[in-house]
Amino acid sequence: MKIHHLRSATFVIESGNSFILVDPMLGAMGSLPPFSVMRFKLKRNPLVELPDNSQEILGKVTHALVTHSRCFGFKPLQHSDHLDADGERFLIQHQIPVIAPSKDKVYLEKYGITVMCGLENWQPQDFLGGKITAIPAKHGHGWIHRLMANGCGFYLELPDEPSLYISGDTVLTEDVKRALNELKPKITVVAAGQAQMDLGQPLLMPKEEVLDFIRLSPGRVIANHMEALNHCPIDRHTLRRLLETQDLMDKVLIPEDGEVLEL
Repeated sequence: MKIHHLRSATFVIESGNSFILVDPMLGAMGSLPPFSVMRFKLKRNPLVELPDNSQEILGKVTHALVTHSRCFGFKPLQHSDHLDADGERFLIQHQIPVIAPSKDKVYLEKYGITVMCGLENWQPQDFLGGKITAIPAKHGHGWIHRLMANGCGFYLELPDEPSLYISGDTVLTEDVKRALNELKPKITVVAAGQAQMDLGQPLLMPKEEVLDFIRLSPGRVIANHMEALNHCPIDRHTLRRLLETQDLMDKVLIPEDGEVLEL
């Protein structure tokens, strides 16, 4: 298995002849509005361009996973850092079959996206000769998660590959702990940027929860969702320093944009 990290939460899983695109935010730097205008520095998103090698790997994509998209079914509130307009066009033009939470299926199909399967939480479905399972995600602490259209994470068991759990946008919940403790994924991917809006508590795991997620993970951990969005204050350098103080750095991979991890 190879992980091609593109930017933020967007990456491609390479397994044999399959190339699985996760959460396609494919627009140019600055193509999205700021997600925070007061708490953090006012900048349009994404903060960086896609890496130079992105078009080569995107040209090989065969499937896609979207952890979450709709928010009350209102297009302007779509989670564009996981599915933006360019990501939609890519999926539609190339007729990429998509797997998403069941509650997003009709919404995505409304805009011309081919959804091959809408997953119900904790119910494994056949996928590429193996299985895929949706793991519930809670997108934020406190009241704000009710406004954020909670999506899911994905647990993948592909033939002849290490099992993989993608947390999606979530804080550390009992469902997340259950996935780590019971499913025992060989590789986990954690959204580590500690995203936060101008109001409310963090939308992603704060630093202490990221550390707990890493400690609970049975195998290697890949940290992403950093340095591409203006409401994510945790950067790679800060995370590395934190992991070093906790003697966890050897367990965690923090890919640069465009980096390929062989697992």
